[in-house]
Amino acid sequence: MKKTGPEPREEDKIPPPVTLEDKPAGATLDAEGTDDAVASLQSDLDRFRDLALRTQADFENYKKRCARERDDAIKYANSSLLERLLPIVDNFELGLSAARGEGEDSPVFSGMSMVLKQLSDFLSENGLRPIDAVGHKFDPNLHEAIAHEPSDEVAEGKVIRQTRRGYRLKDRLLRPATVVVSSGRAD
Repeated sequence: MKKTGPEPREEDKIPPPVTLEDKPAGATLDAEGTDDAVASLQSDLDRFRDLALRTQADFENYKKRCARERDDAIKYANSSLLERLLPIVDNFELGLSAARGEGEDSPVFSGMSMVLKQLSDFLSENGLRPIDAVGHKFDPNLHEAIAHEPSDEVAEGKVIRQTRRGYRLKDRLLRPATVVVSSGRAD
């Protein structure tokens, strides 16, 4: 007969089950002690069952949280790149305003308009949306107020003008719009 592996160690061997017939000589069963032992074992069983259920629920929550974090990491992976492109868009818009002085038919204005449109389309395709603030109620979650001005035309608490455009990346604020807010009628 061939051996397939080393002989199991003594401590690795599974002992045979103990039955009532195997009780030591002279041992008696104490009904009260048995009830206490059963109650203690039942208590331990309930505690370990509860622990197993809690551990399983914790693990399920951990898996869901990891999946959500992974999805967010993928969803917002380009956020730092897009955020670094925003000053370029701002400068193009300023340049376009300056080129408008030469006339909207000028080659400089039309060239800058085309480049800005391409850049804006690219940003839009990647989930970046501008925040239009002028005329809307001031929202501290989307706007950053840099000044208050009295206005007879614009109601109190509404944005009079925007000094820098804000942007959202999908459902997250990437940069707040800097705005001037109406303080109501001048008295």
